[in-house]
Amino acid sequence: MPFPVDFRNNLLVRDLIRLALKEDMAQGDITAQSLKIDSRIKVRAKIVCRQAAVVCGMPIAERVCAAIDHRLKVSRRVKEGVRVEAGQVIGAIDGPAPAVLKAERTVLNFLGRLSGIASQTAIIVSQAGKAGVKILDTRKTTPGLRVLEKYAVKIGGGYNHRLGLSDMVLIKDNHLEILHKRLPEIGISGIIELARHGCPTRRKLEIEVENPADLEQALESKADVVLLDNMSVSMMRRCVRLRDRLRPATKLEASGNINAGNIAAVARSGVDFISMGMLTHSVKNIDFSLEIEEVIKEGK
Repeated sequence: MPFPVDFRNNLLVRDLIRLALKEDMAQGDITAQSLKIDSRIKVRAKIVCRQAAVVCGMPIAERVCAAIDHRLKVSRRVKEGVRVEAGQVIGAIDGPAPAVLKAERTVLNFLGRLSGIASQTAIIVSQAGKAGVKILDTRKTTPGLRVLEKYAVKIGGGYNHRLGLSDMVLIKDNHLEILHKRLPEIGISGIIELARHGCPTRRKLEIEVENPADLEQALESKADVVLLDNMSVSMMRRCVRLRDRLRPATKLEASGNINAGNIAAVARSGVDFISMGMLTHSVKNIDFSLEIEEVIKEGK
C-alpha cells in the first residue's frame, strides 16, 4: 500500500492539519495577544526528544508550520526514522514568535503520537528476529489519523495491511457467522467462490480460519492469504506444513494473542505475516518539548 513521501499534495493530511489547528486555536492565541507578543519578535526554538525513540513526524511538523505562517522555517537535525537518545535535539523552528507559539502543541502532538508508533513497531520487529516474517498493522487506528499512523508503522520497520475496507476482500469471523446463519450448508470453499464472483473488481482475497480443516478448503480454493486466528504456535506450524504441501503460493498470516513473550516463536513457525493491533492502539506517546533557544531580533 503506497504512502506519499512528500505530504505536500496529500489532501487528507492537509485536512487533518487544518482540523488540528482549528481545534487548538479557533479563536487565536489569547495568551500571546495579552502579552503583546507580536510578529515583530523573531525566535529560534529547538525540538527536544525527552526519551529514547524512533523519530517520526517531521514532514508533518513542516506542513503544520507552513499552514500557520509561511515565514516559519523548520530545520531537521536528524533523518526521519532514526533512533535518538533522551535529550537529543531533533530539529528547530525559526520565525515570528506568535507563529512558533501557535505551532508548538500541534507539532509536538503529531511528533509524540507518530514517534510512539514508530518506536513500538521497531521494538516488535526486533523481537520477531530474523525469520523473514513481515509485521503488519491493522485498522485499529485513531479515527481520522489512520494514514499518518500507518505511515509511522512503515517508518518503524513494519508493513501496512488494509488502509480501508475497499483495499481487499478479507472474510472474517462476523462475515462467516452471517453467512452460516443465512446459508447453513455453505463451507469455506463456497464462501470463497461467492466472494470471488461477487467482487466488482479484482482484489486479493483473504479468509480467516480457526483449524487445519478450514485451511485445507481455503488452500484448495486458492485463497491469496489465509488468516490463522488465535492459534497456538504448534497449530501454526501444522498449518504451515499443510500450506507448503498443498499450495505454497498462499500466504499465511498469524493474528490474535501475540505479544512480546511469544512473537519470536510465532515468527519462527513459518508464517509470512504477523498482524498486531498493538502497533497503533496500545502506544504510549513519546515526550517532546519545544524550547526557545534565542530571540533573534525585535523590530520597531
